[in-house]
Amino acid sequence: MSVLEELRSLSSAEEFFACLEVPYDPNVINVTRLHILKRMGQYLRADSLEGLDDETARAQCRAHLEKAYVDFVTSTPLDQRVFKVLQDAKAPKSKPFVPLSALTAK
Repeated sequence: MSVLEELRSLSSAEEFFACLEVPYDPNVINVTRLHILKRMGQYLRADSLEGLDDETARAQCRAHLEKAYVDFVTSTPLDQRVFKVLQDAKAPKSKPFVPLSALTAK
């Protein structure tokens, strides 16, 4: 079974980390598991594994998972914006400050 076939059979983030032998902090995974796996998928799509032997492909997958994990250890899902809902979200425009002395009663 190739590494990609093996990864396709996994169902949890913890299984991905165990399969690729990447150490992780469970507290980070509990909050960002879907973001990390989505980012890993983005990295995999950008880097063709075609023609690589299984050992090299596994090393590439491991490197992509490690990189995705570090993205979310050092930053937040809102900063990374891997999901469309976060990409489309915009910070609310702040209203300009008006001092009380500028207000008048009518």
